[in-house]
Amino acid sequence: LPVPEGSDSAMTYRRGAKDDGCCSVGFLKCILHIFNFIFLLSGCAVLGVGVWTLLAKRHHLSLLVTATYASTAYMLVLAGVLVILVTIMGCVAIWRLNRCLLLAYTFLLLLIFLLEAVAGVIAYVYEEQVWHELADSLNTTFIESYGIDSSRTDAINDLQSSFKCCGANSYQDWQRSEWLRLKPRTPNKVPDSCCKTTTPGCGGLVHPSNVYYDGCINALDEQIREHLIIVGAVGLGICLVQVFGMIFSCCLYLRLRDYRRHPQYY
Repeated sequence: LPVPEGSDSAMTYRRGAKDDGCCSVGFLKCILHIFNFIFLLSGCAVLGVGVWTLLAKRHHLSLLVTATYASTAYMLVLAGVLVILVTIMGCVAIWRLNRCLLLAYTFLLLLIFLLEAVAGVIAYVYEEQVWHELADSLNTTFIESYGIDSSRTDAINDLQSSFKCCGANSYQDWQRSEWLRLKPRTPNKVPDSCCKTTTPGCGGLVHPSNVYYDGCINALDEQIREHLIIVGAVGLGICLVQVFGMIFSCCLYLRLRDYRRHPQYY
C-alpha cells in the first residue's frame, strides 16, 4: 500500500533512502552493469583458454591415459559459455528490475563460481601429478601404439619434432617398441621424427649429430605444468571477481523488495 505523504512512515522511508545512498537501487544497477561487462570479458577469456587447450594440445591429449587434463579444459569451455549466457540474463534482470530473474542470476553466478573453482583446484592438484602420469602414459604409448594406432603415431611424431626429443625417456626406448618388432628389416633404429633434420630414412643413423637423445617426458611435463598454472590462475582469479558480483546482486535483490513498494523514495 502507498505510504501517506507526510506520515512518520514516509519520513522513515525517505530518510532510509538518503542514508543508504551508496546502496541505492540506482547505484547497485550501475555497479552490476560494470560487473557484467568485466564478467563478459572474463567469460570470453575462460572460453578462449579452454578452446585453445583442446585445439592446440589435441595431439598431446591423445597421449595421456587419464582424462584429467582434458576434463579441466572442458570445464573451462562450459564455464565460459555459461558466463556469456548468464551475463545476458543478468543485463535483462537488472534492466527490468525483475527479482525472479535476479535470483536466478545470483544462483547461476554461484554455480559458475563452483565450476571454475573446481577447475582451478583440479589444475593445481593435477600439476603435482603430471610427471608420474606422463611417465606411465608415454612409456606405454610409445612402446605399444607407435606404428599401430595412426592418430597416436601422428601425435608422437608431432611431439618429437616439436620438442626436439626422442622416445619417452630416451632414444633407447625404441629398441623395445612394437613398431621395431613388427618391422625387423627396417633400416631405421628410431622414427624419422627423432632426427634433427627430418628426411626419409634418417632414423637409421643413431648418432648425437643426427638424432635427439633426450626423452620427451621432461619437455612435455614442463609445458603441461606451465599451462595448468595458467588454467588454475584464470579459474581462481575470475572466482574472486564473481564474489563481488554475487554480493551486489544479493544487495539489489533485497533492495528491490522495498523499491517495489515505495519507488518514490529510491
